[in-house]
Amino acid sequence: MDIKSYMETLGRQARAAATEMARAPTQAKNDALIELARLLRAAGAPLQQANDRDIAAAEATGLAAPMVDRLRLTAKVIDTVAEGCEQLAVMPDPIGEMTGIKCQPSGISVGRMRVPLGVFGMIYESRPNVTIEAASLAIKSGNACILRGGSEAIQSNLALWKLVQQAMTTAGLPSNAVQLVETTDRAAVGELITMPQFVDVIVPRGGKGLIERISKEAKVPVIKHLDGNCHTYVDAEVDIEQALVVTDNAKTQKYSPCNATESLLVHEHSAAAFLPRIGAIFATKGVEMRCDPAAKAILKAVPGAKLAAATEADWSTEYLAPIISVKIVGSLDEAIAHINHYSSHHTDAILTTNHPNAMRFLREVDSSSVMVNASTRFADGFEYGLGAEIGISTDKIHARGPVGLDGLTSQKWVVLGDGQVRR
Repeated sequence: MDIKSYMETLGRQARAAATEMARAPTQAKNDALIELARLLRAAGAPLQQANDRDIAAAEATGLAAPMVDRLRLTAKVIDTVAEGCEQLAVMPDPIGEMTGIKCQPSGISVGRMRVPLGVFGMIYESRPNVTIEAASLAIKSGNACILRGGSEAIQSNLALWKLVQQAMTTAGLPSNAVQLVETTDRAAVGELITMPQFVDVIVPRGGKGLIERISKEAKVPVIKHLDGNCHTYVDAEVDIEQALVVTDNAKTQKYSPCNATESLLVHEHSAAAFLPRIGAIFATKGVEMRCDPAAKAILKAVPGAKLAAATEADWSTEYLAPIISVKIVGSLDEAIAHINHYSSHHTDAILTTNHPNAMRFLREVDSSSVMVNASTRFADGFEYGLGAEIGISTDKIHARGPVGLDGLTSQKWVVLGDGQVRR
C-alpha cells in the first residue's frame, strides 16, 4: 500500500464530507446518534468476538496489563458509549448559534456564530471505545474526522466503525465524515499529522511517548495532555469518613485511567487520624505507598503496608498502577504550591469542610479540572454531562479539560447590517 496516497485520499474525502456535515440538519445528526446507540446495543456478540481477538493477540505479545485493561470492550463500556450517543442526541446543537450580538454606533450589529472546526484527526491507543466517542462527537458537532486507533485494537475498531458507517447511511449523512485508518502501518500517523490542507486539528490520546511525538512532528494544531498526575489533598478541617471513601475511590476504583489520583497530600493536623486508616485500606488492596519521612513514620505501624521512601521523581510520576505518593504538608499554601509545581495540570481535588479553603483551592490550583470533596475519577466528559469526550486538554487556549462538543467548534465574527458603510 502507498501510505501517502492512501492518507491523502482519506483527507480529500474528509474535507468534502466536512462541507456536507457543516450544513447537515440537526435532526439527521440526532437520528444517526440514536441509530448508532441502537446498533451498539444490538451487536454485543460480534463486538465481543472482535475484542476477544484483540485481547488474545495483546496478551500473546506481552502488552502491559494496564494497556490490556484499557483494551477491553465490556458490556458496561458498550452501554456507556451508547448512552453517550443518546445524551448527545438530546443536547442542543451548537452549530449556527449566535451569541453576544451588540449594536454598534455605526448601526451594524456584531456578534459571534459557532461553527465546526472542519476535519479533526484522532490518534489513540488501546481504548476502542474512543472510536465511538470521537465518531459521535464528530457527528453532533458537524465535523468530519479521521480515526487512527492502535494496532492492538484494530479488530475492535473496525467492528465499531462499521456500525458508525451503517448509522450515518441510515440517517442520510455522508459515510466519509467518519473514516478509520484501516492499516496498522505507523507511517499513516506521520502522514495524518502533516496534512494541513486536509486536517484542521489533531487530537492524540494515549501514552506520553505518543503525545510527545505528535506534538513535536505535527504541522497542524494539537489538542493534548501529556500526563495525568492527579492529586487529592486532605485539608486540616475535613470529614474523615468522607475523605476515606473519596480518596479510596480516587486511587483504586480503576488504576489505569489518566484521572486516577497518583499523589496524596495530607495536612499535618489530619495526618494522625487519616493516614493510618487510608493506609490500612491501601494495604488491603496491595497499593504501594511512596512516602516522605513524616508520612512513612505514621504509616509504618499499619499491618501489611507496602511502603517505600519517595524520591523527587515520585512527586511528578503518573503510575497508572497500584502505587501512590504520599506527603504531609504544613498548610494549604504548601499544598497548592506543591500541586502547581508537580501536577500535570489535569485534575486535582481538595477534601475539606472549610469553605474559604475550598474557594482558594478552586481559584489558585492551575489545572484543567479542580474539585472540592469529590473523586478525581469524575474528570470525564460523560460524567460532566458532555455526552462524550475525545480527550482531556491541559492546554490553556481553545479547549481545556474534557473536550466535548464545544471543544470541537470554533467561533467566527458575524456582522449584520442594513446598508451601512464606513465613514
